[in-house]
Amino acid sequence: MFDLIQEDLKTFEMRLADELQSSVAFIDAIGEELVSAGGKRLRPSLALLAGRLLGAHPTKSMTVALAVELLHSASLLHDDLIDDADTRRGREAAFKRYGNVVSVMSGDFMLAKVLNLLADADSADFTRLMSQTAADICEAEVLQFQMAALETYSFEDYTTIIQGKTAVLIAAALEGVAILHGVDAQMQNDLRNFGLAYGRAFQMQDDYLDLMGEEATLGKPIGGDLREGKATYPVLLVIEQSPEALAILRRHAKENDDVLKMRELVAKHGADVATKAKIIEEAESALGYLESFPDGEAKMILASLPERELERAR
Repeated sequence: MFDLIQEDLKTFEMRLADELQSSVAFIDAIGEELVSAGGKRLRPSLALLAGRLLGAHPTKSMTVALAVELLHSASLLHDDLIDDADTRRGREAAFKRYGNVVSVMSGDFMLAKVLNLLADADSADFTRLMSQTAADICEAEVLQFQMAALETYSFEDYTTIIQGKTAVLIAAALEGVAILHGVDAQMQNDLRNFGLAYGRAFQMQDDYLDLMGEEATLGKPIGGDLREGKATYPVLLVIEQSPEALAILRRHAKENDDVLKMRELVAKHGADVATKAKIIEEAESALGYLESFPDGEAKMILASLPERELERAR
């Protein structure tokens, strides 16, 4: 999918390895594992594609790519500890091997590297963007815990959560390049709104599949969010109509067959269809924000991302 930026991504991997080097063995090991594990590199790829779309200097898109990936990686280290996750990208989670202190401080080390990149970029607007993005990520994680703990379920909070957990960093990867390249406000906003809408569609699809997907396809047990008391979009829809669904959510699906019952209730009340319709709405909205940009390979690749969510939702 990202053939256009394959050479850029190779350069990115080398630069990321350089950024993560440390004289402290444990921090260096976590950095090496992050580089070798790879992953989809969605966020840096978006930054590099934005650079191609706008004709930005490669150093500007590379700075944004590194900053968003380091912020994302730091948040993953912290998330794994919070969620008591056993694995990350097929490997044992860092805190399981090195302990809580090493994992948290390694995440903070990555955040410090983000600050260095921001200083080099010498852009107050880009610094403000990354600062607000980091704050949004933190607030979303706490709000998700708060909503489950206090049982204050709402669509407004759910949207805030998925935007903060996923969409804002995707948007920052695109908007950051627009800021450093100096495009007009309309183009900057269109890129940001594309990222937000695509990010919401992506996370809603992920949440939907966590409950309604198949274990063989997902590679993990279904119902993980429900067992943590997280009210995702289809669950929010069905608890409005079914006291049984609300009871399952409140007890975190602890009884036998609770996940199966919730799946049945979601289908019975049409929450599955309504959720897919919402995903389609967000994906189509994302595509609309790309219309103002000139046609080309970068635009085509960016458009393919929400188009994939449209295909999965139909």
